[in-house]
Amino acid sequence: MDNLPSFRPGSVVAPPTSQVEVTFSARNLPDLDYLSKSDPMVVVYIQPFGHNQWQEFSRTEVIVNSRNPDFTKKIVMMFRFEEQQKLKFEIYDVDSSSSDLSRHDFIGWVEITLGNLVSQHVIQKKIEYHNPNLNRGTLIISAEELSYNKEEVEFQLVAHGLDRKDFFGKSDPFVIISKSVESGEYVAVHKTEVIKTTLNPVWKSITIPVRNLNNGDYERTLKLECWDWNRSGSHSFIGEAFFSLQKLIAGPLPMTLFCMNPEKQRKKKNYKNSGKFEFVHCKINPIYTFLDYLQGGTEINCTIAIDFTASNGDPNTPSSLHYLGGGPTLYEQALSAVGEIVEDYDSDKQFPVIGFGARLPPIGRVSHEFHVNFNPTNPYCDRVPGIIGAYRSCLPLVQLYGPTNFAPCIRHVTKFAQEYQDGSHYFILLILTDGIITDMYDTKEAIVDASSLPLSIIIVGIGNADFSAMDELDSDTTVLTAPSGRKAQRDIVQFVPFSKFLNANMNPALGRLHLARDVLREIPDQFVGYMKSRKISPKPPRYDLSRLPPDPNLS
Repeated sequence: MDNLPSFRPGSVVAPPTSQVEVTFSARNLPDLDYLSKSDPMVVVYIQPFGHNQWQEFSRTEVIVNSRNPDFTKKIVMMFRFEEQQKLKFEIYDVDSSSSDLSRHDFIGWVEITLGNLVSQHVIQKKIEYHNPNLNRGTLIISAEELSYNKEEVEFQLVAHGLDRKDFFGKSDPFVIISKSVESGEYVAVHKTEVIKTTLNPVWKSITIPVRNLNNGDYERTLKLECWDWNRSGSHSFIGEAFFSLQKLIAGPLPMTLFCMNPEKQRKKKNYKNSGKFEFVHCKINPIYTFLDYLQGGTEINCTIAIDFTASNGDPNTPSSLHYLGGGPTLYEQALSAVGEIVEDYDSDKQFPVIGFGARLPPIGRVSHEFHVNFNPTNPYCDRVPGIIGAYRSCLPLVQLYGPTNFAPCIRHVTKFAQEYQDGSHYFILLILTDGIITDMYDTKEAIVDASSLPLSIIIVGIGNADFSAMDELDSDTTVLTAPSGRKAQRDIVQFVPFSKFLNANMNPALGRLHLARDVLREIPDQFVGYMKSRKISPKPPRYDLSRLPPDPNLS
């Protein structure tokens, strides 16, 4: 088995980052040409990750003599939930064939974020200009995800009467599925589990994105290779068969393929086959993405929990993590970095903020779940500045105490998530903490309870404490098990220490960007994982891109 590539059983190639197609229209642009209407063009600028300077990304075509253009050129961009992707669109009246923008008349600009655009699907914004009193018209920007073979194939494979390869027993078969490439070779895309001691294996049902299986080409030749597993790693070849996805879905099912060994076929005159493959069932399912749900109206709701325990240090001393006498605290930096991104996906920009581990006025009652703005009837803070303001107003009113208990905050958000299990809302709990968790038993139980709900938990470690216990909660490699023995239905926790991005070699602003990217990176997969586990399909987009505001000149 010298040519067999190394594979992880059951693994598939990760799908690419989402691509979105951005389209522009404008209404009521000013006439800047003396004897005719303007000839508008849109220039697209981006700020690459970690940079503050605008860089030109693309340009639309020029629409001649129009104050109400509908541009046909689509601008394709990569969408990343975990980054705040700032965009600027400059509109020009083109006066010549020159590519030099200084030779054309500047109409104005619009600034947005890609996250805000994909969550709203369509944005209409007044075009800004240096003189705010001048009406420069309206720019209409729409975004749509490129479909790119958004399907997956689900099938089950069994085999009958395979060759016996082990001298003292039966075979231990597994199958590698490969796709043909232009060079004529085959590239492996999936490996089944090994079924021990059988000549009639029944493998688990297999689900593979169509783009990974055959690059969207349903006629592409695919190969099944059956091998007998050996502990030494030198596996024995049993046989192979060829098929295409088009043939498989055309049926009828079950579909049988002979497992052939070419070497035996050449050497043995009476050779028939080395067994049979059988596809028991096969169906094509749509693959829904994070953007499908966002544009179908799923609301993202983010709750923030802040650690007010005594281990943060006396807030009146400069060494405290809550010291307000200098620049922004590490808590404020983390809140801004993550909050500014999540804000783009929250329709009302209102965030409930809860605190834990403090003694509260007027009598010093210890609380592990209190509203930081001290308004239980309206615990919401308006955007990131409102969060920062509530945090700063709260600190002088409470006494830092302890212990560091997460379970009350998790159960607080869980109550809301339990009310919205239909795909209409998804919840994020952002916990900012400086210390070692003291209610690990209850926290694990709370996380396991929450793992069946539309909820993700982000934990950001502030300061230089020992956060090793947090790795138990961030179960990327093993399933989280509660002390009661119950297992989490899915991984919903992501932990990142802020100190990882605070070093002498990294610009502080860039460190905050990296923090946000790390803590938010898993959210789209966790989000889609929940929807898929509940078999929830996204609703149709809330906006019909074919129904833009009419051209006033045609009405």
